[in-house]
Amino acid sequence: MILSQISYLDCIVFLIFLVPQLLIQVGLIRTATWVLGALPSLTLQVFVLPFQFIRERYFTPYEHRSAFVQRATPFQDFVIRCVRYAFAFMPASLGRVFFSKGVSLPFLRFRMLRHGIVTSPLRWNEINRPDLKGIWITHNKQEQPDIIVYYCHGGGFAMGSGFFYMEFLLAWVNLLKEAGYRNPALFALEYTLVPDAVYPTQLQETLAGYEYVLSIARNHTRICVGGDSAGATLMLSFLLYMTDHPELRHQRPGLAVMISPWVTIISKNNRNTQSDFLNATSLELYGRQYIGPKVPSDDPLVSPGNCKDIKKWTAASPEKGWFFLYGSEEVLGPETRALISLLKKAGTNVDHYEQPGGIHAWPVASLYLGETRDARLHGLRDIVQTIRSRI
Repeated sequence: MILSQISYLDCIVFLIFLVPQLLIQVGLIRTATWVLGALPSLTLQVFVLPFQFIRERYFTPYEHRSAFVQRATPFQDFVIRCVRYAFAFMPASLGRVFFSKGVSLPFLRFRMLRHGIVTSPLRWNEINRPDLKGIWITHNKQEQPDIIVYYCHGGGFAMGSGFFYMEFLLAWVNLLKEAGYRNPALFALEYTLVPDAVYPTQLQETLAGYEYVLSIARNHTRICVGGDSAGATLMLSFLLYMTDHPELRHQRPGLAVMISPWVTIISKNNRNTQSDFLNATSLELYGRQYIGPKVPSDDPLVSPGNCKDIKKWTAASPEKGWFFLYGSEEVLGPETRALISLLKKAGTNVDHYEQPGGIHAWPVASLYLGETRDARLHGLRDIVQTIRSRI
């Protein structure tokens, strides 16, 4: 199931679903308090955002525009400007509602109905156990999967849910089927967000998720682990964790797909760029919340980029290697490049694609914002092609 580009109508409907959930999950008083406090800034942005958009897009010479604006459509450009403002100034307690099940699932249903789809051709069901929560997606529940993707969503550890990513995940499974797999499946982990819990809770949940996937897969090499942003961090931490546990060391997945990984939580190399919507200051705030007060920020299990041991990364690497996707304009780009260089020195099988002018997690965002079908599926097709060639 692959839907068309997000429309302005979709944006309006999304806000309609969002407002009641803000009142339910955050409360009228807290929501109103933030809105009233941010009202001067919000009012200013009503004028500033359109002014900046028009000035750079239509009155700035092409060569002086930011790298992202040079390649973006007007719709993509304006949406990313709004996201950039929200990421920098909106508290996570409100931001997490944007990505919650209560907003995302009805929105997906609306998107499906707008495309004439009443029932998804792919089936999903929620896994809800005391130590594990997630979403299982497959073509045929009665048949053994021949490939399983184990995915962790991003969101700075403070926001996000598998339901917000559902359209992306469904498209991924659909493309795997088109690529020739008989019954591809995907498990999306729902880990606990901060401040509800801090490290190592999320790492333990990632471990529980992998054990669940292992219980279904006939062969651990038929598993591809993946994640974007903070979700990729959890997967990197988990792979390092496996190296110190003999019972897991020989159960490594076949492949790892890292989309814009947050390699090093606290790093001077995580710097703002003209194009990216991430904000280094907000990132550090989220990162410190995740690390918590009891764990050193340079602990490799909480911040994988701090592991410089080549032998450790060799032992942690999946049997069929790695595939990294990230943008040239990312705040997190320098640390991603450093990890790729380290993995190459370790002699692991690592491929990567650095999208020129690209911003954070664009393979995910482009599925919603891409103007054409090819543009929306470009990143996913690269991922599926890599999986098919190795597993």
